[in-house]
Amino acid sequence: MDTGTTTTTPTTLTSEHALLLAHITDRARRVLRIASENRWPRSELAALARYLRAELIRQVTDEERLLFPANEATPELSRLARDHARLRACVDTIAVAARGDGTRSPAQLATIVRDLLTQLERHFAMEQATLATPGRPTISTASLGACPHRWFTLTEGPVIDLDALPADQLLDAVSDRLRRLALGERLDLHARTDPAALCAALAAGDPDVGFAYLACGPIRWRVRVTRRLRR
Repeated sequence: MDTGTTTTTPTTLTSEHALLLAHITDRARRVLRIASENRWPRSELAALARYLRAELIRQVTDEERLLFPANEATPELSRLARDHARLRACVDTIAVAARGDGTRSPAQLATIVRDLLTQLERHFAMEQATLATPGRPTISTASLGACPHRWFTLTEGPVIDLDALPADQLLDAVSDRLRRLALGERLDLHARTDPAALCAALAAGDPDVGFAYLACGPIRWRVRVTRRLRR
Protein backbone atom coordinates (compact mmCIF):
# COMPACT_ATOMS: atom_id res chain seq x y z
CA MET A 1 0.00 0.00 0.00
CA ASP A 2 1.43 3.38 -0.99
CA THR A 3 0.47 5.75 1.79
CA GLY A 4 2.88 8.42 0.69
CA THR A 5 0.86 9.75 -2.23
CA THR A 6 -2.04 11.23 -0.30
CA THR A 7 -2.14 14.99 -0.85
CA THR A 8 -5.65 15.94 0.25
CA THR A 9 -6.19 17.00 3.85
CA PRO A 10 -9.06 14.96 5.39
CA THR A 11 -12.02 17.14 6.34
CA THR A 12 -13.88 14.70 8.59
CA LEU A 13 -12.70 12.83 11.66
CA THR A 14 -13.60 9.53 9.97
CA SER A 15 -11.38 10.25 6.96
CA GLU A 16 -8.62 11.55 9.23
CA HIS A 17 -8.72 8.36 11.27
CA ALA A 18 -8.68 6.27 8.09
CA LEU A 19 -5.57 8.04 6.80
CA LEU A 20 -3.79 7.72 10.14
CA LEU A 21 -4.70 4.04 10.49
CA ALA A 22 -3.52 3.32 6.94
CA HIS A 23 -0.10 4.83 7.64
CA ILE A 24 0.24 2.97 10.95
CA THR A 25 -0.97 -0.34 9.52
CA ASP A 26 1.46 -0.11 6.62
CA ARG A 27 4.41 0.36 8.99
CA ALA A 28 3.12 -2.25 11.45
CA ARG A 29 2.85 -4.89 8.72
CA ARG A 30 6.51 -4.41 7.88
CA VAL A 31 7.38 -5.02 11.53
CA LEU A 32 5.15 -8.09 11.71
CA ARG A 33 6.58 -9.57 8.50
CA ILE A 34 10.13 -9.52 9.87
CA ALA A 35 9.06 -10.65 13.35
CA SER A 36 7.22 -13.64 11.82
CA GLU A 37 10.63 -14.86 10.63
CA ASN A 38 11.88 -14.68 14.24
CA ARG A 39 14.15 -11.75 13.35
CA TRP A 40 14.30 -8.41 15.13
CA PRO A 41 12.81 -5.70 12.85
CA ARG A 42 15.26 -2.97 13.79
CA SER A 43 14.73 -0.41 11.03
CA GLU A 44 11.03 -1.25 10.55
CA LEU A 45 10.36 -0.89 14.27
CA ALA A 46 12.21 2.43 14.39
CA ALA A 47 10.09 3.73 11.50
CA LEU A 48 6.88 2.65 13.24
CA ALA A 49 7.96 4.20 16.53
CA ARG A 50 8.85 7.51 14.86
CA TYR A 51 5.47 7.70 13.19
CA LEU A 52 3.55 6.79 16.32
CA ARG A 53 5.39 9.37 18.45
CA ALA A 54 5.03 12.11 15.85
CA GLU A 55 1.55 11.47 14.46
CA LEU A 56 -0.58 9.25 16.72
CA ILE A 57 0.38 11.06 19.93
CA ARG A 58 -0.22 14.38 18.16
CA GLN A 59 -3.64 13.14 17.03
CA VAL A 60 -4.90 12.13 20.47
CA THR A 61 -3.57 15.38 21.96
CA ASP A 62 -5.25 17.47 19.24
CA GLU A 63 -8.52 15.57 19.69
CA GLU A 64 -8.60 16.29 23.40
CA ARG A 65 -7.76 19.95 22.75
CA LEU A 66 -10.05 20.58 19.77
CA LEU A 67 -12.87 18.02 19.81
CA PHE A 68 -13.61 17.10 23.42
CA PRO A 69 -16.26 19.50 24.78
CA ALA A 70 -14.80 21.79 27.42
CA ASN A 71 -15.92 21.20 31.02
CA GLU A 72 -18.04 18.20 30.02
CA ALA A 73 -17.11 15.00 31.88
CA THR A 74 -19.47 12.38 30.50
CA PRO A 75 -18.82 8.64 30.90
CA GLU A 76 -18.26 8.37 27.15
CA LEU A 77 -15.62 11.13 27.09
CA SER A 78 -13.94 9.68 30.16
CA ARG A 79 -13.69 6.34 28.39
CA LEU A 80 -12.14 8.01 25.33
CA ALA A 81 -9.59 9.74 27.58
CA ARG A 82 -8.71 6.41 29.22
CA ASP A 83 -8.26 4.89 25.77
CA HIS A 84 -5.88 7.72 24.90
CA ALA A 85 -3.85 6.97 28.01
CA ARG A 86 -3.61 3.30 27.03
CA LEU A 87 -2.57 4.22 23.50
CA ARG A 88 0.15 6.51 24.84
CA ALA A 89 1.41 3.70 27.07
CA CYS A 90 1.48 1.27 24.15
CA VAL A 91 3.40 3.77 22.01
CA ASP A 92 5.90 4.24 24.85
CA THR A 93 6.41 0.45 25.01
CA ILE A 94 7.08 0.29 21.26
CA ALA A 95 9.44 3.27 21.46
CA VAL A 96 11.43 1.58 24.24
CA ALA A 97 11.67 -1.60 22.18
CA ALA A 98 12.83 0.44 19.15
CA ARG A 99 15.69 1.87 21.22
CA GLY A 100 16.85 -1.66 22.00
CA ASP A 101 15.88 -1.43 25.67
CA GLY A 102 14.33 -4.55 27.14
CA THR A 103 14.44 -8.27 26.45
CA ARG A 104 11.31 -8.91 24.39
CA SER A 105 11.39 -11.53 21.67
CA PRO A 106 10.18 -10.89 18.10
CA ALA A 107 7.03 -12.88 18.94
CA GLN A 108 6.31 -10.74 22.00
CA LEU A 109 6.87 -7.59 19.96
CA ALA A 110 4.45 -8.85 17.32
CA THR A 111 1.79 -9.34 20.00
CA ILE A 112 2.25 -5.74 21.19
CA VAL A 113 1.99 -4.36 17.64
CA ARG A 114 -1.12 -6.39 16.83
CA ASP A 115 -2.69 -5.24 20.10
CA LEU A 116 -2.03 -1.62 19.12
CA LEU A 117 -3.80 -2.08 15.79
CA THR A 118 -6.78 -3.71 17.52
CA GLN A 119 -6.95 -0.89 20.06
CA LEU A 120 -6.81 1.74 17.34
CA GLU A 121 -9.55 0.25 15.20
CA ARG A 122 -11.88 -0.12 18.17
CA HIS A 123 -11.07 3.29 19.62
CA PHE A 124 -11.44 5.20 16.36
CA ALA A 125 -14.86 3.65 15.72
CA MET A 126 -16.04 4.46 19.24
CA GLU A 127 -14.66 7.99 19.07
CA GLN A 128 -16.40 8.71 15.78
CA ALA A 129 -19.70 7.47 17.21
CA THR A 130 -19.30 9.40 20.47
CA LEU A 131 -18.38 12.74 18.90
CA ALA A 132 -20.78 12.58 15.95
CA THR A 133 -23.59 15.10 15.63
CA PRO A 134 -26.84 13.76 14.10
CA GLY A 135 -26.89 14.54 10.38
CA ARG A 136 -23.44 16.12 10.35
CA PRO A 137 -20.01 14.42 10.39
CA THR A 138 -17.43 15.42 12.96
CA ILE A 139 -14.86 17.79 11.46
CA SER A 140 -11.22 16.67 11.38
CA THR A 141 -8.58 18.14 13.68
CA ALA A 142 -6.65 19.26 10.58
CA SER A 143 -9.64 21.36 9.52
CA LEU A 144 -9.43 23.09 12.90
CA GLY A 145 -5.77 23.98 12.47
CA ALA A 146 -3.94 20.83 13.55
CA CYS A 147 -1.03 19.48 11.49
CA PRO A 148 -2.21 17.30 8.55
CA HIS A 149 -0.89 13.74 8.70
CA ARG A 150 -0.03 13.85 5.00
CA TRP A 151 3.10 15.91 5.75
CA PHE A 152 4.95 13.12 7.52
CA THR A 153 5.56 10.88 4.52
CA LEU A 154 6.70 13.84 2.42
CA THR A 155 9.24 15.04 5.01
CA GLU A 156 10.35 12.02 7.04
CA GLY A 157 13.40 10.83 5.09
CA PRO A 158 16.87 12.38 4.82
CA VAL A 159 15.79 14.38 1.74
CA ILE A 160 12.81 16.70 1.38
CA ASP A 161 11.66 17.65 -2.12
CA LEU A 162 10.31 21.13 -1.45
CA ASP A 163 8.53 21.17 -4.81
CA ALA A 164 6.35 18.24 -3.67
CA LEU A 165 4.90 20.25 -0.76
CA PRO A 166 2.06 22.80 -1.06
CA ALA A 167 3.61 26.26 -1.30
CA ASP A 168 1.25 27.75 1.28
CA GLN A 169 2.13 25.04 3.83
CA LEU A 170 5.84 24.71 3.08
CA LEU A 171 7.14 26.53 6.15
CA ASP A 172 4.86 24.67 8.56
CA ALA A 173 5.64 21.26 7.02
CA VAL A 174 9.43 21.68 7.09
CA SER A 175 9.35 23.31 10.55
CA ASP A 176 7.48 20.27 11.83
CA ARG A 177 10.25 18.02 10.45
CA LEU A 178 12.97 20.16 12.02
CA ARG A 179 11.38 19.70 15.43
CA ARG A 180 12.12 15.98 15.01
CA LEU A 181 15.68 16.57 13.75
CA ALA A 182 18.13 14.91 16.15
CA LEU A 183 21.47 16.35 17.19
CA GLY A 184 23.96 15.73 14.39
CA GLU A 185 21.29 14.42 12.00
CA ARG A 186 21.50 15.67 8.43
CA LEU A 187 18.54 16.71 6.31
CA ASP A 188 18.81 17.86 2.69
CA LEU A 189 16.34 20.26 1.10
CA HIS A 190 16.01 19.97 -2.69
CA ALA A 191 14.22 22.49 -4.91
CA ARG A 192 14.12 23.90 -8.43
CA THR A 193 14.59 27.45 -7.09
CA ASP A 194 16.73 29.01 -4.37
CA PRO A 195 15.15 28.21 -0.95
CA ALA A 196 16.94 31.12 0.76
CA ALA A 197 13.72 32.75 2.01
CA LEU A 198 12.51 29.45 3.48
CA CYS A 199 15.87 28.82 5.18
CA ALA A 200 15.82 32.30 6.70
CA ALA A 201 12.32 31.72 8.08
CA LEU A 202 13.31 28.31 9.44
CA ALA A 203 16.44 29.73 11.10
CA ALA A 204 14.37 32.48 12.72
CA GLY A 205 12.05 29.87 14.23
CA ASP A 206 14.80 27.46 15.28
CA PRO A 207 18.21 29.06 15.88
CA ASP A 208 19.81 25.69 16.72
CA VAL A 209 19.75 24.49 13.10
CA GLY A 210 22.43 25.34 10.56
CA PHE A 211 22.19 25.58 6.77
CA ALA A 212 24.87 24.92 4.12
CA TYR A 213 24.40 25.06 0.34
CA LEU A 214 25.50 21.90 -1.47
CA ALA A 215 24.34 23.02 -4.93
CA CYS A 216 23.30 26.46 -6.17
CA GLY A 217 21.34 25.79 -9.35
CA PRO A 218 20.72 26.56 -12.05
CA ILE A 219 18.61 23.40 -12.40
CA ARG A 220 18.61 22.14 -8.83
CA TRP A 221 19.31 23.70 -5.45
CA ARG A 222 20.37 21.60 -2.46
CA VAL A 223 20.73 22.80 1.12
CA ARG A 224 21.93 20.66 4.03
CA VAL A 225 20.34 21.25 7.42
CA THR A 226 21.86 20.03 10.69
CA ARG A 227 20.98 20.49 14.33
CA ARG A 228 23.88 22.06 16.17
CA LEU A 229 24.98 21.52 19.73
CA ARG A 230 23.60 24.33 21.86
CA ARG A 231 26.41 26.41 23.33
